[in-house]
Amino acid sequence: TMQKLPIGESDFKNLRQNNCYFIDKTEFISEIIRENNNVILIPRPRRFGKTLNLSMLRYFFDKNENARDLFKGLKIETLPEFKEHQGKYPVIFITFKDVKEKGF
Repeated sequence: TMQKLPIGESDFKNLRQNNCYFIDKTEFISEIIRENNNVILIPRPRRFGKTLNLSMLRYFFDKNENARDLFKGLKIETLPEFKEHQGKYPVIFITFKDVKEKGF
């Protein structure tokens, strides 16, 4: 089957389940774990993949998601020390991606 272009797709699960093209950025998960920061700032322009990366983090860490299959064949799967963190944490995921306002 031909892979689809994920234009406008910001949900990691949908992207993986629908066989879309995907640049493997799962090493970002290992950076989050290794650095152990209290706050992470991701200043990037619109449509740069911020929501998709946060969605990927959600599916990796959330204890309410059975998402191990979503990460099969990706870089994070080859890093066994990070599997101990997969599906172990409560996650609150809020996105303002679709909120359109003219000002703050």
